[in-house]
Amino acid sequence: MSNVNPDWGKGLLPAVVQDYVTGEVLMLGYMNDASWEATLRDRRVTFYSRSRDEIWRKGETSGNFFDLVSWDIDCDKDTFLLQVMPQGPACHTGSVSCFGSVPFLSELADLIRARRDNPDGSYTSKLLSGDKTFVAQKVGEEGVELALASVAQSSERIVSEAADLIYHFLVLLEANDLSFPEVVAELRERRASSLTSS
Repeated sequence: MSNVNPDWGKGLLPAVVQDYVTGEVLMLGYMNDASWEATLRDRRVTFYSRSRDEIWRKGETSGNFFDLVSWDIDCDKDTFLLQVMPQGPACHTGSVSCFGSVPFLSELADLIRARRDNPDGSYTSKLLSGDKTFVAQKVGEEGVELALASVAQSSERIVSEAADLIYHFLVLLEANDLSFPEVVAELRERRASSLTSS
């Protein structure tokens, strides 16, 4: 978290909002000093609406709040970067991001969840409807196949086996009611710990 004071010379500063777990850019808003103070005080992102000429807290009507995790400011001290834990979609259209993109691994994880909730006879549905130990076994097999491919086979084979491992890893998480963002959050915590201890 930055300790640099923003330069309010022009009254409003842009704030780029980023998902703390996935790194996806969620939206761009504007802040004045009052909305910034409210954000820091309550740890919930609050903007200044240029069209309504008032302060508004993201999620105050939808419930899709942005919980502030960390922030930084650029070298000119006139643009914020806010890392948040979103409590729902960022966009009023229901999209995860106002920019419309969804990270592919998140999209794949959503598809796997849908196949669990609405079985359709697919390979994924069959994996999730069976014994969890079979899914665990598949992850083990794919890990070994990737390791062997990295030693004795082509780059194309390594990529193929890595894709198989990542897919089965996501299925294993879903089978255990866990999510990919939880794994990313753990990696971020480890990275933060290593930076503070070094």
